[in-house]
Amino acid sequence: MGIDKGKPQLTAIGEPHRRKAEQPPAPVGSTRTEPEAQRLLHELEVHQIELEMQNADLRDAREELELSRNRYAELYDFAPVGYFTIDERGLIREVNLAGAQLLGIERRLLVKRPFTDLLINAASREIFSRHRDAVSHNQGMQKCEIDLKRKDGTTLPVQLQSIMVGNVGDKVDYIHTTVIDVSDRRRAEDALQKAYGQLERMVEKRTQALVGANEQLLLEIEEHKATEASLRKANVEIKQLSDRLLAENIHIQREISRGSDFGDIIGKSDAISYVFFRVEQVAPQNATVLLLGETGTGKGLIARAIHSRSARKNRPMITVNCTALPENLIESELFGREKGAFTGANAQQMGRFELANGGTIFLDEIGEMAMPLQCKLLRVIQDGEFERLGSPHTIKVDVRIIAASNRKLEEEIRAGRFRGDLFYRLSVFPITIPPLRQRREDIPILVQYFVAKYNKKIGKEIDTVSKETMNALQEYQWPGNVRELENVIERAIITSHGPELQVLDRFDTFQDQGGRHEAQALADLERNHILKVLGETGWRIEGKKGAAIILGLNSSTLRARMRKYGLRRP
Repeated sequence: MGIDKGKPQLTAIGEPHRRKAEQPPAPVGSTRTEPEAQRLLHELEVHQIELEMQNADLRDAREELELSRNRYAELYDFAPVGYFTIDERGLIREVNLAGAQLLGIERRLLVKRPFTDLLINAASREIFSRHRDAVSHNQGMQKCEIDLKRKDGTTLPVQLQSIMVGNVGDKVDYIHTTVIDVSDRRRAEDALQKAYGQLERMVEKRTQALVGANEQLLLEIEEHKATEASLRKANVEIKQLSDRLLAENIHIQREISRGSDFGDIIGKSDAISYVFFRVEQVAPQNATVLLLGETGTGKGLIARAIHSRSARKNRPMITVNCTALPENLIESELFGREKGAFTGANAQQMGRFELANGGTIFLDEIGEMAMPLQCKLLRVIQDGEFERLGSPHTIKVDVRIIAASNRKLEEEIRAGRFRGDLFYRLSVFPITIPPLRQRREDIPILVQYFVAKYNKKIGKEIDTVSKETMNALQEYQWPGNVRELENVIERAIITSHGPELQVLDRFDTFQDQGGRHEAQALADLERNHILKVLGETGWRIEGKKGAAIILGLNSSTLRARMRKYGLRRP
């Protein structure tokens, strides 16, 4: 097709020269000689041949270009994926047959149409906008996945692969985008996810069945692991550790059997909240704590709360009631003894300080400790060391000390019954626990707690406390504090009939002014009653037949009342 067009052009170029060559020779006398004319004619013929050869080359190149363009058009139109060319305004400049067929739209209707019209939702438009910006900034080949809208309104999930290409002729940059249908892949992914979910459910169901069948085996494995761990820890100190664990177990069993005075610490008043605040301050530290307060206010519970919030909570807290131990045995109980240390010492015994090594020791009623023992206690606090009775070997321990007293230790120091240096060592962080009469707003909470506790213990279903009863409980001075309140509620639960709490105890309220004679009469009545019960029990304080049980008091509370009224065994 290029050859026919080229021939007329070549003929037009050679015709003047051919005519010129056919002209007759110049007449004699002309300036152009015959040899020169022949030379010019020859040059023209050579030039014509060259032009014809160049024209033939151009025809061949044009034919090749036509063939190449046809092949490119076939490849472009019949490619297995869609091709779109998008200009700088986002308009579609070209699209191949595959692209039009993917969308079910004719090619002519796609050309000059904004590509964003094909996007089915805002999410796809947002993704395509970021994709186009990345391509426009010449960041190389970019990929993304979006959803296109077919002519019938259905969704076509596709993957775009785009690159920026410049057109030198019109100096316009185009985005060439390949559109690949990923519907099959999406369906495969959905099917795979569904199968994975079914598999997970099957595995979960099977696992539950296996868990039920293997519970016994797991227990045996855990027991076996525990046994192996115990064997690995065995060393040259196994005998000493065994003795210590045995002693700790005995003490813990005693503590469990004795039980706490009134369960958890109950209260929301400002007074008890300040105590909680002080506990939170000192618990993480290793400082020695001195708990002050009347009998029955819960000093033991505060001590346990400090220990349970400290870094030593996984080690034991050993409690020593300085009033419950006989004076001649308290030293051996605290520091231990060797076999034969005194008459009746038939075996070696670890002291409470050794049992508490790494943990906490709670010295309750520290004001009752004898003066000679106070000196040894001071040494343990200062140096962390002591000797067992009958042994010359010094034992070092790491023990946190929490002491408690219902006495005013400053007065005991002035009276010469307590060492001042020991007091200052103990009162690094003093906490004063308020009596119940200073936290009357906590009484309703405590009453409800004790009613629930003894309902469960005794088997009653008391759920009502009258306003008159609650007022009487709040107006009473509670010299025995929370412990006395607990005893009153327990008696009331036992004697009550029906769903309402019936308190039969008489509460004679008194004030600091205007009621001193009544208070004195009540104190005399209490003193005489205690003296009478002590006489009936042969001055036996503890035990099932002791005066404390009959009076409904704790043994330490009874001893405190005896000291208060100056009652001594004849």
